[in-house]
Amino acid sequence: MTAEIIDGKAVAARIRAGLTERVAELVARGLRPGLAVVLAGDDPASQVYVRNKTNACAEIGFRTFDHRLPATVTEAELLALVDRLNREPDVDGILIQMPLPAGLDGRRVLLAIDPDKDVDGIHPDNLGRLLMGQPRFVACTPLGIMRLLDEAKTPLVGADAVVIGRSNLVGKPVAALLMLADATVTICHSRTCDLAERVGRADIVVAAVGRAEMVKGAWIKSGATVIDVGINRRADGKLIGDVEFVPAALRARAITPVPGGVGPMTIAMLLGNTLIAAARRASLGHPRVV
Repeated sequence: MTAEIIDGKAVAARIRAGLTERVAELVARGLRPGLAVVLAGDDPASQVYVRNKTNACAEIGFRTFDHRLPATVTEAELLALVDRLNREPDVDGILIQMPLPAGLDGRRVLLAIDPDKDVDGIHPDNLGRLLMGQPRFVACTPLGIMRLLDEAKTPLVGADAVVIGRSNLVGKPVAALLMLADATVTICHSRTCDLAERVGRADIVVAAVGRAEMVKGAWIKSGATVIDVGINRRADGKLIGDVEFVPAALRARAITPVPGGVGPMTIAMLLGNTLIAAARRASLGHPRVV
């Protein structure tokens, strides 16, 4: 069999088109959502990510508040900015681009964000609410993964799901979302014993470990759905995932490509979270995110 390729770019484009309509409806009521993006330092990859996010905001009609800080910024200065953004009525969401320059405590900075403006969904309060089954905001990549599983019509109730990776950004929250959807979840990582055997039993595999082609195609159960979150650059410059794509695609029912799979969904979900934050803060309920 040859797997269905789950086109994250196409799904994200549909979501953004729907969000554009929702934003227009809010603007007609006198509310334009606003996202503050904070970039400290001059990391080239972070600059690209921030540019992509601000461009996406502009495309759907958001306001963006772009704060570029030098690598020499002090933690006190950064915390003062976050405090000001927390109190700024035009700012509905706050995004701190990681990693921060050396010497800055990212955990302390994230803790300073108002959880009601944490559209990245990584404040401990929001992660805790997710684990309790009462989510306010969910981290963007896991939210996008769940949307892609739905796009591929993947049965979740009673499914055996293996999540490879235990980060607060992806592994832990996506495991929580899968459990809330009544899947049976095993969290694995780079030191898991018998990883091949565990993957081989899984109906759903989410690979988010950050090691190029660590998950071999021969491990994949016939008919499984594979979500590859990894983005790794080979010596020749080509981007590849955490899953050995070609042999995995011969066994899986559906699989995401790298690039063009999970990546575009992350920004789409960030936009959706920001729209929800704006509507909630204006007491307009929970808008539909396509």
